[in-house]
Amino acid sequence: MGKGAKAIVGIIILAVIIGGAYAIFHKPASSNNSSTNSGTYGGSNTGSQKSSTGTAASGGVVQTKTDSSIGQYLATPAGLPLYTYKLDTTGVSNCTGSCLSNWPAYIATSSVTNLPANVGTITRTDTHAVQYTYKGMPLYTFTGDSAGKVTGDGLENFAVAKP
Repeated sequence: MGKGAKAIVGIIILAVIIGGAYAIFHKPASSNNSSTNSGTYGGSNTGSQKSSTGTAASGGVVQTKTDSSIGQYLATPAGLPLYTYKLDTTGVSNCTGSCLSNWPAYIATSSVTNLPANVGTITRTDTHAVQYTYKGMPLYTFTGDSAGKVTGDGLENFAVAKP
């Protein structure tokens, strides 16, 4: 192989390395979808109690919504309010068995690696499912809620999760 061909191969390899580094370290820009949806946050992560400092990204797992009576709260991408359980501790879910029938754990359905600050995951000890957390506290939905309707705040030791 001649010097010219080696130089071209070297340039191609360098371009691939730079492109890969850009893809790994590039953080997406923040976005606002509407006045009642002030942010959508990144995907999921696996393992116990992980979080990163990613910002808003399409296809996110947590968004901020606003309710006239309770203010801002966290919700799923489908708009279901998210809750924390007062009997949980950081990184540990104590809502098990019959508790989960009314308060389903907010479970990661796929493995995505770009979570925003304060959003992480734990691996549940009862089901081994990966559950999302906010500031270390496991997140749940409420079976009595619908998109944009917060009805479980203050019930059975659950509180709506607030940013």
